[in-house]
Amino acid sequence: QVQLVESGGGLVQAGGSLRLSCAPSGRIFSFIAMGWFRQAPGKEREFVAAINWSGGITYYTDSVKGRFTISRDNAKNTVYLQMNSLKPEDTAVYYCAARSSSGIATMVTEYIYWGQGTQVTVSS
Repeated sequence: QVQLVESGGGLVQAGGSLRLSCAPSGRIFSFIAMGWFRQAPGKEREFVAAINWSGGITYYTDSVKGRFTISRDNAKNTVYLQMNSLKPEDTAVYYCAARSSSGIATMVTEYIYWGQGTQVTVSS
């Protein structure tokens, strides 16, 4: 069983930055792919970014490319989402998710472990 705990959300003005962290439990962290998703009110949960087990492969949804960076520190058992140049449309609850395998994925159904979510609000 893998438990995920997110932190780092908050309120920021447009153009600002936030860094989200996710600390999965369990020794399998180093061997599994991780992802970040978000869900705005009234909308479906959507893919934001993913990283493979080693950190050597990353993938982003088009709307965050060049602004967000996903990374991981396997020694610290933590995955990060650095969010720069934030826009009001980035406002959502952000979820950390883990797969049961090492390769990246972009669909909600490909992830089996989920955090409780952290609110990110970007004011205009």
